[in-house]
Amino acid sequence: MKRILLATVAALAVTPVIAQDCQITIGLVLELTGPAGEYGQAGAKSVEMAFRDLNDAGGVAGCTLITDTRDSQTQANVAVDAATQLVQVGKVPAIIGGIISPMSIPILTSVTGPAKVLQVSPASSSPTLTALGRDGKTNGIFFRTITSDALQGVAAAKYAMDQGMKRLVIIHQNNDFGVNLVKEFTAPYTALGGEVISVTPYNSKQSSYASEVTAANAGEPDALYLISDPVDGATIARTWVSQGGVQKFLLNDGMNSEDFIASVGAEYLGQAYGTSSGTNPTASTEYFNANYQAFSGIDPAAPAADRSYDAGALVGLAIAIAGGPDATKLPDALREAVNPEGEVIHAGKDEFTKALALIAEGKPIRYEGVIGPVNFDAYGDISGPFRLWQIVDGVVTTTGEMTNADVEAVQAQVK
Repeated sequence: MKRILLATVAALAVTPVIAQDCQITIGLVLELTGPAGEYGQAGAKSVEMAFRDLNDAGGVAGCTLITDTRDSQTQANVAVDAATQLVQVGKVPAIIGGIISPMSIPILTSVTGPAKVLQVSPASSSPTLTALGRDGKTNGIFFRTITSDALQGVAAAKYAMDQGMKRLVIIHQNNDFGVNLVKEFTAPYTALGGEVISVTPYNSKQSSYASEVTAANAGEPDALYLISDPVDGATIARTWVSQGGVQKFLLNDGMNSEDFIASVGAEYLGQAYGTSSGTNPTASTEYFNANYQAFSGIDPAAPAADRSYDAGALVGLAIAIAGGPDATKLPDALREAVNPEGEVIHAGKDEFTKALALIAEGKPIRYEGVIGPVNFDAYGDISGPFRLWQIVDGVVTTTGEMTNADVEAVQAQVK
């Protein structure tokens, strides 16, 4: 992925005004800078593309969708402050964000949950978000267009064993995402016969991770499971290689990154494997892959890009179904946007034109997006396949997929 200049990042906060009497502003709180900046930049452009397509189709509820985009800087306190401004001052009916769980969770618990304002995260995968819903702490307003790490851990465990990684050490971010993914991975991995030699947490944004790497490398593993982001992850991986660590890696979804590969060196990552929330390809997938790069300048395979388009499309369609930006109606309306009994709608101006006409006639729709057809459970979670990949000659290359049925089979095997 080409890195976006900071000037371009700043420009994301300004959406061109389209001449129309009515505008509906949706708040975006995304990680445009900081360790997760690569994800947020792609996500912001994806939402803008979805809104462009909806506006070109005639707008929703007679209005033009625009964004008020705030940079969380990949800092939880900044994310909360930004969301608070959008909800309390801007009176936005919905927030899209954050990208990563350590941003989305405090936004939910401190801002959107108490205010009962719809929040849709494109890429926050922590099981804590499910637990908050189960404990009645979300007011039913949180949804995400990515599968939970409770499932990714299972997929990663099976993939690791299939690649001969039978003795692993783990280095992970010391936050909700990292701690939970370790937990969700370890149980199925050990049940399948794998051995976790050691688990080493780290705090982000350190200038050096030599001590963490030294501690992990002492176990003489046959692979390193690195749960990180592209910035810290590159520093850790370089240190690992320089200390003579085995050059075989298991990586989490967010490490599917050209920046990470360039920073570490492709020659050291020939046996680097990873899992990501996958897609069930639809006409929406084809549309997005064919048009996103021209719109954004970013590779459509960039982490969070595909599912961020769907987050934007679903919020826009929910507003159309609700008849306007009434925050109290949007959670139910968002579920109606994927009504299993509805007429199938895909991405793009022409499809959205059809969808808006059906909504105006009071007919149900089923949006089947870039990541495929989804249903939301009681806690706003989706299920879906997992993409299995390997870095080959410096390129993230898909090697296979684990379907829902495959994941369930592993879960049944390890119980």
